[in-house]
Amino acid sequence: MNPQLSVMASIRGGVFTRADARACGYPDPDIDSLLDTGRWRRIRPGTYAERRSLILVTDEVLHLRKVYRVLRSGGPNVYASHQSAAALHALPVWGLDLSRVHVTASAGRSGCVGGVHRHIRDPVGPGIQLWNKLRMVSPARAIVEVAATAPTTPAVVLTEAALYSGLVTRRSLKRAVQDHGDERALAVVSHACTDSASVAESRLRFILAEAGFPAPALCPTPDAPDPGDPETSSLWFPEERTVLDFEPRFPFWCDEFEPDEDEPPAPAPISDPTAPQPVERCWISWADLNDPPAVIDRVRATFTRASRRTGVRQFHLARARM
Repeated sequence: MNPQLSVMASIRGGVFTRADARACGYPDPDIDSLLDTGRWRRIRPGTYAERRSLILVTDEVLHLRKVYRVLRSGGPNVYASHQSAAALHALPVWGLDLSRVHVTASAGRSGCVGGVHRHIRDPVGPGIQLWNKLRMVSPARAIVEVAATAPTTPAVVLTEAALYSGLVTRRSLKRAVQDHGDERALAVVSHACTDSASVAESRLRFILAEAGFPAPALCPTPDAPDPGDPETSSLWFPEERTVLDFEPRFPFWCDEFEPDEDEPPAPAPISDPTAPQPVERCWISWADLNDPPAVIDRVRATFTRASRRTGVRQFHLARARM
């Protein structure tokens, strides 16, 4: 499957039509040959999918397929919105409810019917776009809509993924909050950072921030794992002399992940040799993130051990003088 058709199929939940294949350069004899050999499978008359895309069908894939069908039959004034639009923009929808397709329209009855949640706004408002004949709200608007209606942690993950990939900026998010958000959405957008590179890192940073821990350093860990190791990432806390290692599950997409053969890769950042060295490490697995209180207790205990080993005691301004 050529890249153009692959992209078209991915945003439609892995399926495509004969017209899509023709538009991407496949003549009818080639289409028939791919169907006869089994490389493409017929889902329904005129709709196909690549064989390997049928091996694993996730909730996200099923959701995208339903979004595509709803948009095709919903008329010219129906736009994918909320997490449905976020999925079309290829943003991670971890932790979000995908049981319903979300659309926004300028007329009709609001509410959920047949697994489609219809939001009515007249006019539909700014932040809408048409891409590859699919009508959807912009990435910034979709994020703000999710932030206003979904649980905080998945909304923060979604926001940080969009910031990391460059799909949105803080300015575009603030503008979307003014047009479509509320105080809850503003809190999510204000909390999100641009340093998280995966769903796991975003979740871990959020847990630590909510517990009042200091932000990790931007400089690399003095004895960090191999940057090419996909199994381990780390956060460095110089004042606590502690490194938190974690599983970087579900990395965010970014242009820099696409190798450019004409341009050599940028050199990895070098740690400052005069910086303090870590004396304690703490491992956080993907499963651990499902129990934030346990993560907080483990990190606090690790900080305490590091403090005892170094003999450094943190002075708290809020503590009353004896």
